[in-house]
Amino acid sequence: MKVIHVPLEIAGQMGILCGALKKYGHQAMGYNYFHTALGYTNNILPADGYEIVNIIGEAIQHFDMFHFHYMLTAISDFRDLDMLASAGKPAVMQHWGSDVRKSSIATLLNPYVNMKDCPKEEEIHEKLLKVSKYISTAIVQDYEVLPYVAPYYKKVHVLPVAIELSKFVPAYPSIYETYPLVVHAPTQPQYKGTEIIERVVNVLQKEIPFRYKRIEHMNHAQAKKIYRQADIIIDQLLLGSYGILSAESMAFGKPVITYVRDDLLCYYANELPICTANPDTLYDVLRPLLLSAGLRNKKGREGRKFAEKYHDSNIVGLQLIKIYEQLLQGK
Repeated sequence: MKVIHVPLEIAGQMGILCGALKKYGHQAMGYNYFHTALGYTNNILPADGYEIVNIIGEAIQHFDMFHFHYMLTAISDFRDLDMLASAGKPAVMQHWGSDVRKSSIATLLNPYVNMKDCPKEEEIHEKLLKVSKYISTAIVQDYEVLPYVAPYYKKVHVLPVAIELSKFVPAYPSIYETYPLVVHAPTQPQYKGTEIIERVVNVLQKEIPFRYKRIEHMNHAQAKKIYRQADIIIDQLLLGSYGILSAESMAFGKPVITYVRDDLLCYYANELPICTANPDTLYDVLRPLLLSAGLRNKKGREGRKFAEKYHDSNIVGLQLIKIYEQLLQGK
């Protein structure tokens, strides 16, 4: 297959998926118009919106499969979807959460979620109607995102975030460490609950000796070096599901604290090793990890096994190929 991903890279996922497709003998390339300090470039060609619009005609002639991200396509008003339909080219839309999360649903299911500055529900609804008119199949990263898009598409596949495990050599927390390092990396502090996290950290530092480091203004490669040194990684307390940082942390063999809603835990068959905590329970979840090096090591090893089973890009890549094959077969 010849596959193109456009137009937005999400935390390296576009590039990782393209790399996995190439390993299995397919052609794959991503075009990304939004560039950040995180520095994701693998299998991705940087382009501005004008360049992406200009290549779409040639791309329709060359590629077999179009994979869009974040409720965006190559052209801002979705005119390219009509062009694809006319050419008989299949496409899939991958939603990542904040592009489709509706406040009325999110706040009903999760009392902690921060919906400030999110798109208006009417805008989300209109865009989903336009996209699903042409695209029958969507992809989401987990079951938290699923309810927002399920009513619009014929099929919605849950595809876990992908990790290139060969780039994550595990560094399990030492059982001899008595001064553990806690790391938190808030790309968006207001949505991750950073203020609450640091308030609890300050309380616990008066009771237990440990180090705390907040990672900001670093590219991904620099941040990964610090993740490897951590004994505990705190991701987020508000969203209700775990994301890419949690998956990467598990790949490094680190115990992870993040908030996964109780109603979503059943989807993980009691295998999820994440230490789930919300703003009301963080103190009680973090404290035992700070006090027990053995517990930190145990949770880290469980996390690595979970990442190998569910987030290995080779495994996720095969799942994605099956989705493409179904589309090409008209299923």
